[in-house]
Amino acid sequence: MTTHKEFTIPFSGLKEGAHSFEYQINNSFFESFEYYEFNEADISIKVHFNKTSTVMELEMEAQGTVNVACDLTNEPFDQEVSGSLPLVVKFGEVYNDEDDEILVIPHGDHQINIAQYIYEMLVLAVPQKRIHPGVEDGTLKSEALKKLEELQPKESNNNDNNTDPRWDALKNLLTDK
Repeated sequence: MTTHKEFTIPFSGLKEGAHSFEYQINNSFFESFEYYEFNEADISIKVHFNKTSTVMELEMEAQGTVNVACDLTNEPFDQEVSGSLPLVVKFGEVYNDEDDEILVIPHGDHQINIAQYIYEMLVLAVPQKRIHPGVEDGTLKSEALKKLEELQPKESNNNDNNTDPRWDALKNLLTDK
């Protein structure tokens, strides 16, 4: 795994106050984490960094697209991605990243690497169920979609009057007041 040096923020050289960093994420970033779910990625990351004498506050914001395969048709499409992640960095005796929003680093450290936080924010920003927009609006024409429609169960309306007698007694309870 690469060290992602470009995502290292050397905070010891920064003055107190607000700072901004921008990053462009492509598929090689995800592949360096051995994550191969996306065909392509084009995501802009903005990091708002506020340094005070005791803590550092980061607000990471992502906006872009990842090219993924549709769960229904396997057709590739660009999925919009957006997300944000706040992170507070404090100084302590030992490194501790157990809290999702608070990172404790040793007093002697002079830089932090945010690649892992960006990776997690982006992977969680992509919907679990990936449906091609053409499936939802009916514009996508594909063999897989045609086959799914053929195999779809047909509705039958002949069961409207046939009720289960076990439930009839319960329905009477609702009307007998």
